[in-house]
Amino acid sequence: MPSPAALCVFLLLALLLAAARAEDPYRFYTWNVTFGDVYPLGVKQQGILINGQFPGPQIDAVTNDNIVINVFNNLPAPFLLSWQGIQQRRSSWQDGVYGTNCPIPPGGNFTYNMQFKDQIGSYYYFPSLAFHKAAGGYGGIRVLSRPRIPVPFDPPAGDFTILAGDWFKLNHTDLKGILDSGNDLPFPDGLLINGHGSNGNRFTVDQGKTYRFRVSNVGISTSVNIRIQGHSLLLVEVEGSHTMQNTYSSLDVHLGQSYSFLVTTNQPPQDYTIVVSTRFTNPVLTNTAMLHYSNSNGVPAALPPPPGPTIEIDWSLNQARSIRWNLTASGPRPNPQGSYHYGQVNTTRTMRLANSRVSINGKLRYAVNSVSFVPADTPLKVADFYNIQGVFTPGSMPDAPSGGPAYLQTAVMASNMRDYVEVVFENAEGSVQSWHIDGYAFWVVGMDGGQWTPASRQNYNLRDAIARYTLQVYPGAWTAIYMPLDNVGMWNVRSESWGRQYLGQQFYLRVYSPANSWRDENPIPKNALLCGRASGRRTRPL
Repeated sequence: MPSPAALCVFLLLALLLAAARAEDPYRFYTWNVTFGDVYPLGVKQQGILINGQFPGPQIDAVTNDNIVINVFNNLPAPFLLSWQGIQQRRSSWQDGVYGTNCPIPPGGNFTYNMQFKDQIGSYYYFPSLAFHKAAGGYGGIRVLSRPRIPVPFDPPAGDFTILAGDWFKLNHTDLKGILDSGNDLPFPDGLLINGHGSNGNRFTVDQGKTYRFRVSNVGISTSVNIRIQGHSLLLVEVEGSHTMQNTYSSLDVHLGQSYSFLVTTNQPPQDYTIVVSTRFTNPVLTNTAMLHYSNSNGVPAALPPPPGPTIEIDWSLNQARSIRWNLTASGPRPNPQGSYHYGQVNTTRTMRLANSRVSINGKLRYAVNSVSFVPADTPLKVADFYNIQGVFTPGSMPDAPSGGPAYLQTAVMASNMRDYVEVVFENAEGSVQSWHIDGYAFWVVGMDGGQWTPASRQNYNLRDAIARYTLQVYPGAWTAIYMPLDNVGMWNVRSESWGRQYLGQQFYLRVYSPANSWRDENPIPKNALLCGRASGRRTRPL
C-alpha cells in the first residue's frame, strides 16, 4: 500500500495533468509590419503590410482559443494593433489603443497574448495609432463555435471574408496633415473590397450549395451597402450574436460593423456581380466583385446589376430595427442566448452622449458632451495601474450634454464594476454616426428620430434586441443601449469615423473594482511596454 504522502503526491500530479489537458488551445503568430507600395485605385501609395500582405493575414480561431501574436514594428513610427470586437476579458492590457498600451517603437516588438473568451463570430483587427488605419494594416478575425456547441444553421460549403471600406488616393500622412491643420477630410476616392478596386476579387462557388459571407466595414468615413446579383442574403450573425434568420436583398454595414449572411447558389450557372456602394453620399461610390459559379464557363448573368439604396435613411432605420437576437440559439456556450433576460434587469445609471462638430482655438474639432479628447503623455491604463497623478481625472467626462462651450480634455468617465447602465447616443448632426465600445457587447434596445426623453423607454425592445459592439445613430436621432459593466479595465468609447475620432470624438470608460483582485482583472503583463511617466518602472515583481 502506498503511504498517505505518496498518495497525495500522485493525486496532485493527476490533477495537474488533467488541468494541463483541459487548457484551451494556443495559436501562435509572428507578424512583421512594414510599409510597401500598393496600388488599390491604380495610384502608387504607401500601404501598411503585415507579412507582406495587404490586407493582413486572417486569424481563424475557435471560442476560448489563446491567441499569441508577436508583432515586429518595422515602420519608422510607433505602432499598435487593436482588435475590433474582441472583448479582452479581464485584460484591457491587450486592447492595443493608446489609452491602454504604450506603442511598439520603431524596430521593436510586442507580443499580444489574448483569449477569445466566450466569443463567436466575425471581427477584424486594425492599426490604431496616428492615422495608420487609412494605410491598411487590417485583417479579418473568424471565431468558430466549439465542436459540441450547436449552431443554428448547417455547416456552409465555404466561408468567405469581405473587408470593404472607403479609400483615399492621398497617403495616410497627408490625410493626417489635413486634420492637424484644422480641416476635415476630403471625400473618399473609391471603395476597396479586400484591398482591391473594381472586379479585383472573385469568389468561386459550386451550384446548389450554401456559403457564408462575413462582411466588415473597415473604412474610415462612410457607411456601405452590400448586395449580390440574383441572390438573397440570409442574415445569421451580427458581431458575435446569432440573429433571427431574416432574408434581405441588401444590407447596410456602417463604419466598424460586421455582419455574416448565407447565400444559396440556386441560380443558373453564370457569373454574378457582388456590389458594394456608399450610403448617404453624393456622389455614390461603387465597387464590384464576382460570384463565380464553378460550372459557369465565365458566362455573365443576363440580369441588370442590383440597384441599392442611396440616401434613404428610413429604409436603413427600418432594416436596423428588423435585426433581432435569436433567443433559442446557443452562443459561445450551450445555453440559449435568450437565457440572459437583459430587459428584466434594472439599470443603475443613465449616460447621455451627444456628438458635435466644434471649433477650438480656431481649428476644427469633434466633441462628446462638449469635451474634445486629447491624448495624455502616458497611456491611461498604465498611469492608473502605477497611480501616477496628473495624467487624467476620473469623472472628467460628464454623464450628459452640458450645452456649454467645447473644451479640450483627457476625458475619462468613472464607473463601477457590476453597474448595469443605459447609454443614449444623441446625434443632432446631419450625418450618420457610428460608435464602438471596446471590451463589451451591448443590447441595442431602441433607436428613433427626434430628441430622446425618458418617455422613449416605452418603445424599447426588452426581449430580443441584438447584442453587438458597434452601433449607428441616424441624423437627428438617438440610439439607446443596455450594457452590464462586467469587465474591469480602461475601455475606449469612440467614433468609428476616423477623422472625428482623431479630432476628439472619443473618451475612455474606467470600469473600477475596489477588490483589486486577479479574479476581476489580470495583472500587468510581464512584457508590457512602459513609456511616458511610467518609463523605468518595473512590471513584475511589483
